[in-house]
Amino acid sequence: MIIYTDGSTNGNLSSCGGIFRDSNSKFIFCFGENTGTGNSLHAELSRAMRAMRAIELAHSHQWSNLWLEADSELVIKAFKNSSLVPWNLRNKWLNCAHLTRRMNFLATHIFREGNECTDSLASLGFNTTHCTIWMNLPNSIRSFYVKNILGLPNFRFKTF
Repeated sequence: MIIYTDGSTNGNLSSCGGIFRDSNSKFIFCFGENTGTGNSLHAELSRAMRAMRAIELAHSHQWSNLWLEADSELVIKAFKNSSLVPWNLRNKWLNCAHLTRRMNFLATHIFREGNECTDSLASLGFNTTHCTIWMNLPNSIRSFYVKNILGLPNFRFKTF
């Protein structure tokens, strides 16, 4: 099982989202969640929170193989060094890390450009009051999903 995660903040709120796919990239389910008040610190915390949510969901489905791809190098590094996780999340993080030791688990970094589906799911999370799970692909991310499945590039342009 592969899970891609992402988070978002709009200055007032933060949210997270993720999409679970099988080894052939077939959609399994996805989620979005409003994670509360948003500021730069909370945005950093939401990176750890979305990884924890993904691990908890995988565990609840009794999946023993999980590959987590996140656009936060800090989250990936935190699997090797839990002291990188803020103290107010550390207990929950350690519990999730314990769950991963019971799995065939891999965590890798993905650049933001490769994560359009989850970016959109995180945006959907702003409108939720709890962790919302979609068993069918939401129409708002369908074009991103198809583009990703076909291996089409996603560019991010910056102006200077």
